[in-house]
Amino acid sequence: MFDPKDFSLEGKIALVTGASYGIGFGIASAFAKCGATIVFNDRNQEKLDQGLAAYRELGIEAHGYICDVTDEEAVQKMVGQVREEVGIIDILVNNAGIIKRIPMTEMTADEFRAVVDVDLNAPFIVSKAVIPGMIEKGHGKIINICSMMSELGRETVSAYAAAKGGLKMLTKNICSEYGAYNIQCNGIGPGYIATPQTAPLRERQPDGSRHPFDSFIVAKTPAERWGTPEDLQGPAVFLASDASNFVNGHILYVDGGILAYIGKQPQ
Repeated sequence: MFDPKDFSLEGKIALVTGASYGIGFGIASAFAKCGATIVFNDRNQEKLDQGLAAYRELGIEAHGYICDVTDEEAVQKMVGQVREEVGIIDILVNNAGIIKRIPMTEMTADEFRAVVDVDLNAPFIVSKAVIPGMIEKGHGKIINICSMMSELGRETVSAYAAAKGGLKMLTKNICSEYGAYNIQCNGIGPGYIATPQTAPLRERQPDGSRHPFDSFIVAKTPAERWGTPEDLQGPAVFLASDASNFVNGHILYVDGGILAYIGKQPQ
């Protein structure tokens, strides 16, 4: 029988990687409003402190840790610290990510590896670290931020698309391996989201016109706008809550309809 309380995260501990700002911060803030205790990391002390201050401004007492999620030893140490200081993690959002917009033939192998390391290897490392605790508790939710680029290709993002495609399949495999332990692993595929990272793509031109990429995205999106971190909050809460207990191995695209749309006919 349906119970609205199934959407509550009361008493849950949520680790959202790279959640000092942007999409991760938006998701973590929504979790907190639904009752979860928030844990997040950053590699940079200054950004970590800025994140803690931003959470406090919202009345959220988040727990921040310095950790490079590509470093398996550091991740295991952080998860152990969280267990001792906060508790066993119930919800993991693998949000930390980078992108390098470089044409493939100009990209070095090291640059390609750097993107894959953060966007694919790190979710493997962090998931591996938290799954034993979830098995111990008898439940768990893992949400991977997969991107539309797990379905689409575009010039200059070969490493990012490859990593996000791999992350989509890691999501399905975690579901397959650990579904019997009452662990649900799903993905969210954001469309183009208005964050500080994408701000340069939305800047007005000297003549007051839109940035060409801004115009391109708005034209390709049936909603005719960029998404916001707030657009991801409801889907993330659903996938983190008991309301999604029989949803597993699914990628929920939150893209304003881009993936469903062939585009307007040229005039």
